[in-house]
Amino acid sequence: MYIKELSLSDFRNYDELNIQLDHGINIFRGDNAQGKTNVLEAVYLCATARSHRTHKEKEIIRWNQEVAHVKINVQKHYVEDVIDFHLTQKSKSALINKMPISRLGELFGCLNIVMFSPEDLQLIKNSPKERRRFIDIELCQIDKMYYYALRQYHKVLKQRNLALKEYFKTKDYSMLDVWDMQLEEYAKTIIQKREAFIEEINEIACTIHKDISGDKETLQVIYEPSVKAEDFGEKTLRNREKDLLYQNTSIGPHRDDMTFLINGMDVKTYGSQGQQRSVVLSMKLAELNIMKKYIGEEPILLLDDVLSELDDKRQRDLFKYTQNIQTLITCTGIEQSVWNTQKIGKLYNVRAGRITLDDGE
Repeated sequence: MYIKELSLSDFRNYDELNIQLDHGINIFRGDNAQGKTNVLEAVYLCATARSHRTHKEKEIIRWNQEVAHVKINVQKHYVEDVIDFHLTQKSKSALINKMPISRLGELFGCLNIVMFSPEDLQLIKNSPKERRRFIDIELCQIDKMYYYALRQYHKVLKQRNLALKEYFKTKDYSMLDVWDMQLEEYAKTIIQKREAFIEEINEIACTIHKDISGDKETLQVIYEPSVKAEDFGEKTLRNREKDLLYQNTSIGPHRDDMTFLINGMDVKTYGSQGQQRSVVLSMKLAELNIMKKYIGEEPILLLDDVLSELDDKRQRDLFKYTQNIQTLITCTGIEQSVWNTQKIGKLYNVRAGRITLDDGE
């Protein structure tokens, strides 16, 4: 899988942009705040129906404009899909091959990506919400059933929390019983699929991490569900009085987390910065492997200013595992190790919302 062509209109600081991308490595070079990350954001948006930078769509639309547009031509093994994504001040919509989709979630699987940014290097130290997001973005791209269950779970969770607040007015448990039954159905699917995913990513990341560490470290990724799938109904009922007191649902997939161990040691508490970065790198490379397994072809790799955060060895480890994968890299300057070890497909210079191809002359 690779992106053949990318077009932007009134997207962030771009008025109009149309570029053809190379199958291999594409580097977007420029100073900060020139628009490099905006290119990757547009790709991320077409893959996941959301920005990785903001929840406010209007921030994506260029200043004083009403509508932003992204168009991507993505080549797969046997077909070429065209994704058109439109953003207005109040809504967002998409077309696939000129056909409107009823739900933006239908975009998942049309364009498969793995993104690696400096923020991801804080995955271990960040809040559990960020680790859940890591799981969700991956699973939604490869499993439509997971996306549906997750979407429905959060809808029901919102209704249950409203019912907890309303109880003090109505003193009626009946709606809570309804929401609890639905919540259990979707929660079980989410928990079981997360458990299977973490088991798989643990096996792959462990192998990669052993290689990265020179066979000196054993990585273990542990899923920590707030509640086991088989216990969900019983524990939800047992916690009802507590939930009524705090007017919030205290257990469920929205409270899950992950733990990372190196040689049995909790990396969050005891690991060095270098070890934490190696763990995150192993996780991202494991993502690539899992994605390829489920979709039958390589996903697209987005590296947002991450090379400057990795030392030469970790850069080499990264590129060793990303052969034959279309890669979009943003950077302020070209790392010498990239020049020395990689064949650069296309090098673009980015300045004030303008992108020009550097032909080396």
